[in-house]
Amino acid sequence: MTPHAHQTVDISLAERSYPILIGDGLLHSAGTFAALPRGNTALVVSNTTVAPLYSARLKSALAGRYERVIELALPDGESFKHWETLNLIFDTLLAHTCDRKTVLFALGGGVVGDMTGFAAASYMRGVPFVQVPTTLLAQVDSSVGGKTGINHPLGKNMIGAFYQPQMVVCDIGLLSSLPKREVSAGLAEIIKYGPIADMDFLAWIEANMPPLVALQPDAVTHAVRRSCELKAWVVGQDERESGLRAILNFGHTFGHAIEAGLGYGEWLHGEAVGCGMVMAATLSQRLGLVDAGFVERLTRIIEAAGLPTRGPLLATADNAGRYLALMRNDKKAEAGEIRFVLIDGPGRAVMRPAPDALVREVIDACCV
Repeated sequence: MTPHAHQTVDISLAERSYPILIGDGLLHSAGTFAALPRGNTALVVSNTTVAPLYSARLKSALAGRYERVIELALPDGESFKHWETLNLIFDTLLAHTCDRKTVLFALGGGVVGDMTGFAAASYMRGVPFVQVPTTLLAQVDSSVGGKTGINHPLGKNMIGAFYQPQMVVCDIGLLSSLPKREVSAGLAEIIKYGPIADMDFLAWIEANMPPLVALQPDAVTHAVRRSCELKAWVVGQDERESGLRAILNFGHTFGHAIEAGLGYGEWLHGEAVGCGMVMAATLSQRLGLVDAGFVERLTRIIEAAGLPTRGPLLATADNAGRYLALMRNDKKAEAGEIRFVLIDGPGRAVMRPAPDALVREVIDACCV
């Protein structure tokens, strides 16, 4: 079979470069995977929600390319993104005597993609893997750029590796099974690209929110492509987040504190990021970097996507103190000093610290 019509965005990283394929029906076609390295075995890693929907389709597309196509369905949810679940992947690889040419396929959302990538980076010190994201959030963010890992009770994604996939396959048709809440979560990661890099894109998102929420194919395809283009541009300049790439974490410092403070899985990642963007924009305003109109506009867009814009209480006695303690475990912190991604004028991001007293004011103003 020939591949379905698709658009391609390239991640340019010298010998680690790879394509992102974007289109409808890509999972139906063996040709989609024709450029992959051959091997004896393919392992499809999914979860108990996604596997019944799409694993047979992927295994069929891979059957002519690999002698064995085996499958593992992990428990579903952010609360399972830990060592014990990761070991299920290693157990399966070892039980089937998988070798260095085994190719792992991550069929699922960000949790599946992050853990499968980390397993691929670690098994026999590195085997090939492919991202097949099935959520909007994974298609526009977590499947692209090579960040892999698991959570620790004290911090999100604190254990992992930078490890690039062979390719990313964004089949827009797979999004039709998403619950509304998951669609909204994905929209948060689309919205973030506007304030940090492309205000024209933010204006397009603002004007096209109804078709995006309804998963209208043309609108979603454009949003996925533009998001991937912007992320590709950033990752191509800073693969290992030594500088520029950190701007992709706009809203994430506050958001990760929400996720860890409530318990992983209570809020979806995109919900926490949406609220975190409001908090980071408010901090930017109080530092004199943007005006109140910008914060109000961004808040309206986030609300229109169906996302929360008020932070939860993480502690009754000292809520702001609890946020600060959790944020000090953020990967961008240096020597215990929290560094925030802030908006230094619409369409430009900067990473810098802020006084604890001011951060406390923002948290108090932005929480329920």
